[in-house]
Amino acid sequence: MTARLVELDADLVGVARAMAQNVGLGGLDIVQGDASSTSAYAGAVPAHVILVCGVFGNVSEADIHGTIAQLPTLSAPAATVIWTRHRLPPDLTPTIRGWFNQGGFEEVAFDTEEGTPFGVGTHRLVAAPRPFRANHQMFAFIGNGVAALAPDVPPETGR
Repeated sequence: MTARLVELDADLVGVARAMAQNVGLGGLDIVQGDASSTSAYAGAVPAHVILVCGVFGNVSEADIHGTIAQLPTLSAPAATVIWTRHRLPPDLTPTIRGWFNQGGFEEVAFDTEEGTPFGVGTHRLVAAPRPFRANHQMFAFIGNGVAALAPDVPPETGR
């Protein structure tokens, strides 16, 4: 297995590298970089599994839609995308699921646990992958900085 983890914060990159080494994850490429730029994934795509976790709760609706539209450029045929999003008002998860379907993906599952405000979606690419585009900005984090530290929690609520 090979995988790439992209993280902007140098301290978190150091922690991730140390943890990966401690548990013997030699196939994990941990890169300090901007995960919002497709260039961060050059050399690691097309991917069979893409995790978009801690993003959709911290970017605009337009950026969620735009990111989904770009995922086929990072995908291998039949790639699986696993994503997360809070379900607090406004619950955008039904809309996001529709955007995946419109973007050439089929839903495999949408999981949420009673009493928790989070959902996890899994979609498989059924359309043909598209060519990779370097230097494309998929999203911008919003809020007061809390959003980048507290995945999928709206900036105004904190953790």
